[in-house]
Amino acid sequence: MSIPSMSLAPMTGRLSSCAGFALRATCVPLGLLALVGVAQAQNPFLDEVVVTANRSEQRMQDALADISVIDRTTIEQSGVTGVADILARLPGIQISRNGGPGTSTSVFIRGTETRYAAVFIDGARVDSQSTGGAPWASIPLSLIERIEVLRGPAAAVYGSDAIGGVIQIFTRKGTGGFQPFASAGVGNQGTRDGSAGVSGAANGWDYALSGAYERSDGFNSRIGPNYNPDKDGYRRSSGQAKLGYQINEQHRIQGSWLGSYLNSAYDSSPTADDRNKHHLNASSLSWNAQWSDQYRTTLSVTDSNDVYETSPNIYRTDTVVRSYLFQNEYTLGDQRFSATFERREDRLKNGDINSKRAQNALALGYGVNLGAHSVQANARYDKDSEFGSVTTGSLAYGYAFTPQWKVHAAAGKAFRAPTLYQRYSEYGVAALQPESGRNVEVGVTYSQGVHLVSLTAYRNSVKNQITFAASGPCASNFGCYENTAKARYEGVTLAGQTQLAGVLLKGSLDWQDPKDVSTGNMLARRAKRYGNLGAEYSVAGFLLGAEMQTSGYRWNSAGNTAATNRMGGYTLWNLHASRALGDDWTLTARLDNASDKKYELARTYATAGRTFYVGLKWAPSK
Repeated sequence: MSIPSMSLAPMTGRLSSCAGFALRATCVPLGLLALVGVAQAQNPFLDEVVVTANRSEQRMQDALADISVIDRTTIEQSGVTGVADILARLPGIQISRNGGPGTSTSVFIRGTETRYAAVFIDGARVDSQSTGGAPWASIPLSLIERIEVLRGPAAAVYGSDAIGGVIQIFTRKGTGGFQPFASAGVGNQGTRDGSAGVSGAANGWDYALSGAYERSDGFNSRIGPNYNPDKDGYRRSSGQAKLGYQINEQHRIQGSWLGSYLNSAYDSSPTADDRNKHHLNASSLSWNAQWSDQYRTTLSVTDSNDVYETSPNIYRTDTVVRSYLFQNEYTLGDQRFSATFERREDRLKNGDINSKRAQNALALGYGVNLGAHSVQANARYDKDSEFGSVTTGSLAYGYAFTPQWKVHAAAGKAFRAPTLYQRYSEYGVAALQPESGRNVEVGVTYSQGVHLVSLTAYRNSVKNQITFAASGPCASNFGCYENTAKARYEGVTLAGQTQLAGVLLKGSLDWQDPKDVSTGNMLARRAKRYGNLGAEYSVAGFLLGAEMQTSGYRWNSAGNTAATNRMGGYTLWNLHASRALGDDWTLTARLDNASDKKYELARTYATAGRTFYVGLKWAPSK
């Protein structure tokens, strides 16, 4: 199990060896192995309650999975504007982006494709039936309370998409009395933002309502004479609402909604002012019931709608994902049994395409803790209305051979169903089969007091991978989608945290080899080595932080040949500070890419240089 909460953006650069890495930063997380101390208290991060591993509540230290948590404090201190940016501070995650924060973004968990992550917002599955994967640029970070990230396949629990991992996003929830808040901030590149909301709880009800607006003039994100040299900015407006009612001690109902509208610029020609327009809505309604001390159920209906369109060149795609869930849990001593019935309905409108499909599933789970030993087994049967059935399973075992040391091993199968666009567009083939993966991993964790170190090794093989190949059985003469590729994602993640002389240190380092098995080439836009390192220190009322992100070289495409296809490694330095101004006000400031490093996440696309942001938040004390 990896470190559960990266409240500092951890480290990155060329990671070939300790001697070759800038300021020997590679050696820092390795040195954490020698820093574990003699503190006697249990690490508080491991006592956090998570739900992502098995769709049920359990302490972090009991989960036989590689999980991280990002809380609201971490988000506010980070100063970043995008969900992908804060995910990139976690172990095992890289991102790619075609320009600034409002443009097309990919998130790679352990090197796997961005479409291999199952993404939820308050329980609502968010996915595109066009490109596949979540619309990361559209999700507003300012309205998020908490993020849980599971690295590793989880199709035996969640069904399609979870080949690389699962990301659960939770919006704000009301607690305590009436609590208003407001914030505003400005930065260079014409950046400004603001948010406001209220939350609270009384007489069994809890509520949260908030809205946010942000915009930036941006920078010229497309390099070369064939593209408009104007600034490519964005603006985004978003809102969130959540209402819950505790009927009695046994029953609770809750409804939630998140909506976002993003308008961002991109360049496809020397003169046009091209625009992306992205609408995202996610809603859910749930009922949790505790029928006895042993038996509880969850019944939910969720819906997400992702609409993407461009101008002046007209293109529009509209995805709806609706899910129905009935989950049953029964505990008997140290044993937990679960049975889940789930139905997922997908719909795509794109040009002449107006297609839909459904998947019905039954998932069974069993977990037990017997002293130092723990076991988790899951199996799931998915029946698709078009391509047939898929059966997946997973098995994990953990052993705590001392109170501080724990090892775990896991194996699992996963799959990703073809998108409706891959089946029914002019490039589509209706007979496409699901992409399927097999994963094995082992990990060891040491935890004592403020010290935490983990090492996880994994190997994930995916076959029937869907790629765009030469012309074939589809309507287009340009090319067709085919089940032609096989990929292997293997690597090692080292992560840790400690405290020395009042300085909190957190970091991670990844060695990985994401490759196309048939060619042996590295997969596009993923580095073999990358990492994070962060430090925080409190002095004279200030919380001061420094972060480093470093990455090795990457190839822009899987060809791995031409020099123009190679993107060099980089190291970024970020600084942040915050201070309470009385009881109700907090001032934050952030300097990103302090050395003004020029680097690329996608070939011919620029990235932001040195950026500065300062914000002020008002939240009256209770």
